[in-house]
Amino acid sequence: MTADAIKTIEKGKAVLGIEFGSTRIKAVLIDQGNRPIAQGSYEWENKLVNGLWTYSIEAVWKGLQECYADLRDDVKKKYKVEIESLAAIGISAMMHGYMPFNSKEKILVPFRTWRNTNTGKAAEKLSKLFAFNIPLRWSISHLYQAILNKEEHVKDIDYLTTLAGYVHWQLTGEKVLGIGDASGMLPINPITKDYSAEMVKKFDELIAPKGYSWKLLDILPKVVLAGEDAGRLTEEGAKKLDTSGHLKAGVPLCPPEGDAGTGMVATNAVKQRTGNVSAGTSSFSMIVLEKDLSKPYKVIDMVTTPDGSPVAMVHCNNCTSDINAWVGLFKEYQELLGVKVDISEIYDRLFNQALKGDADCGGLISYNYISGEPVTGFTNGRPLFIRSANDKFNLPNFMRAHLYGSVGVLKIGNDILFNKEGVKVDRVTGHGGLFKTKGVGQRILAAAINSPISVMETAGEGGAWGIALLGSYLINKKKDQSLADFLDQNVFAGDKGVEVKPDPEDVKGFNKYIKSYKTGLKIEQAAVEFKK
Repeated sequence: MTADAIKTIEKGKAVLGIEFGSTRIKAVLIDQGNRPIAQGSYEWENKLVNGLWTYSIEAVWKGLQECYADLRDDVKKKYKVEIESLAAIGISAMMHGYMPFNSKEKILVPFRTWRNTNTGKAAEKLSKLFAFNIPLRWSISHLYQAILNKEEHVKDIDYLTTLAGYVHWQLTGEKVLGIGDASGMLPINPITKDYSAEMVKKFDELIAPKGYSWKLLDILPKVVLAGEDAGRLTEEGAKKLDTSGHLKAGVPLCPPEGDAGTGMVATNAVKQRTGNVSAGTSSFSMIVLEKDLSKPYKVIDMVTTPDGSPVAMVHCNNCTSDINAWVGLFKEYQELLGVKVDISEIYDRLFNQALKGDADCGGLISYNYISGEPVTGFTNGRPLFIRSANDKFNLPNFMRAHLYGSVGVLKIGNDILFNKEGVKVDRVTGHGGLFKTKGVGQRILAAAINSPISVMETAGEGGAWGIALLGSYLINKKKDQSLADFLDQNVFAGDKGVEVKPDPEDVKGFNKYIKSYKTGLKIEQAAVEFKK
């Protein structure tokens, strides 16, 4: 394996995938068999600036360069070789958000991430105009909200893109975006595989009185499908990525994608009747549909797979951050006692302890709302743990309540798909931090959506591996080979992972929990109003 990896890297046959997550930028290098052979990472955090969540442009490039440098170090440590050339590169990032640039390529306002919920008025008006659910975090919502706010910068917009689209543009010079990420900017027509012409026309007519020099299609990235040409690494781009100067230009790049699309690829969930759940800082479920839903739902986003198939997405702003904070508290307690700390062991022990709790958490309720949660109608959030004197307050129930709370909003959205719309799935695959402790996150999620959940060993590689696979698909696909077939035949070869089926008692207990959870949303609202 080591000798093969060395040859792959020396001959420039390895494929690089880089994903900008909410808390970590990760790079994965894969070989010709699509297996990870090296990794790099860089930790970063968003900041609340003037009431809006953002990352600075400087942080984007520092993070990318440090992540790539970490990958180089990993390659040199493992294989004693240098990366001089690559077969392909893929860039992915958290979806949606707002990055407007002027004609001089200068960003006009700080990057507004998916986490911001200040776009309620715009999203509501656009949803009515389009007769289509337009979420708060979508780029078109941010754009129209800026127009409603009469923000000075709007008249100067020359290009509007996402984080993945921005980095790809700077590396290649190409203003393009993968269809999955593009579907989080503006709705996609499933037939034309492009932005909805009808909605583009309606938006242009809506803002015509403003007299801007641009029309919507003038400023949006070109939509490209998985496997299509999306440009090559320029000399300037190579220097921006690899500050050591070793990496050569000319490497082809696959279409840049959002983390939802790379999650689907990493879990082999791009076929109809398959789905995946990503559960980390935020969580979202993606179900590839056989047919359109009967009507629009405010809590369900319609996006696409990287090759353009319709997907029902339930996106939750919050997932594991509150659990992480509580685990951090337990870590502090251990350190106070002078006990040697292994954070992974703390997670494993606490998560497994949760399985010993009552199926309904003994009446305890947890709201993990670090930020707002649009599915339940919150533009702001306050993490909140609630119990009454008569509830069964012990460690197993405490941890179980927080695990239930981490996917409670996800359950509310998916109950619509499965119970109201009768959507059918053959396989749902989980990936992300919630599933690191073997079997626990799976069992909790299986109870939440009353469906078997599979977890693959490779799913732990996450979106960076997913975008690397899209890079591999670009250069290695056979003529007319679909993305789904490429994944089945070239990557997963029948591997369906380890499946956990829902326990009937867990399902019953979760349903009881979620009933109390919904009733208690009034308590969460009071916390938002009175806890500053």
